[in-house]
Amino acid sequence: MHFDVLTLFPEMFTGFLSSSIVKKAHEKGIVSTSVVDFREFSTDKHRTVDDTPYGGGGGMVLKPEPLFRAVEHLLQDEPKRPPIILMTPQGDRFTQKKAEELAEHRRLILICGHYEGYDERIRQHLATDEISIGDFVLTGGELPAMVVMDSVIRLLPGVLGNESSSKDDSFSTGLLEYPQYTRPAEFRGWKVPDVLLSGHHQNIERWRRQEALRRTWERRPDLLRTARLTEEDRAFLRKLEEDSGE
Repeated sequence: MHFDVLTLFPEMFTGFLSSSIVKKAHEKGIVSTSVVDFREFSTDKHRTVDDTPYGGGGGMVLKPEPLFRAVEHLLQDEPKRPPIILMTPQGDRFTQKKAEELAEHRRLILICGHYEGYDERIRQHLATDEISIGDFVLTGGELPAMVVMDSVIRLLPGVLGNESSSKDDSFSTGLLEYPQYTRPAEFRGWKVPDVLLSGHHQNIERWRRQEALRRTWERRPDLLRTARLTEEDRAFLRKLEEDSGE
C-alpha cells in the first residue's frame, strides 16, 4: 500500500514513520509513504494556502487551488482514483470496520487540514471521504492522519509478526478484547485464571469469548447492538443481566 499525505507540517511525520510497526512495514516494503507539503502547490509568490472566509467570521479557510493542484499532480499517472480522505471533525467517525475497508485499497491520499476549515469545493469536488477520529477538535489533521495510517497498516498481510493478532483486537470481532495474561502465573497473590493454564483449547476459547462479551457488556454495551452473536452468546448475556438484577 502507498500513502500520500498532504500537510503543511511534513516534519510531524518524521518520528511516526521511523518508529515501531510503521517503520518495520516500510522496511519490509509492504508500505510506502510520500509526505507532501501542499504549500508547494500554491499559485502565488507568497505561497498562500489560506484566506479569509466570504461573508466574514473568524479564522482562515484553506484555499482550493493548492490542494486540487497537489492531488492532480499525484494522480497524473494514476488510471484509477484512490480514496482521497479529508481529516476533519465533521467527517464520519473512524472505526475498525472503516480501517478494514481502507486496507483493501493499494493507495490512499490523506489531506491534513488546518485553520478554520476547508473551502467547501474541496469537500464537494475533490475528496471522496471525510474522517473524524472523535468528537473533539485538534490543531490540525496530522495526528488523525497518523491514527488512520497506523490502524490500516497493522491490518496489512505481513506487517504483524503474528497474523492472528489483529483479528483478536478490540472492535475487530465487534466486541472488546478479552483479558490477557502472561508469566508469572501468580504475582503478588493474583493468579492467572485456571482455565488459561489447563491446555484445553476449547475451554480457553469459550472463556475468552465470554470474557469479551462480559467486558463489552460492562464498558461498551452499545457495541452489542451490532455485534454478530450466537445463541450461546445471547444466553450468556441474559445471565449477566439476570445476575446484575437489571
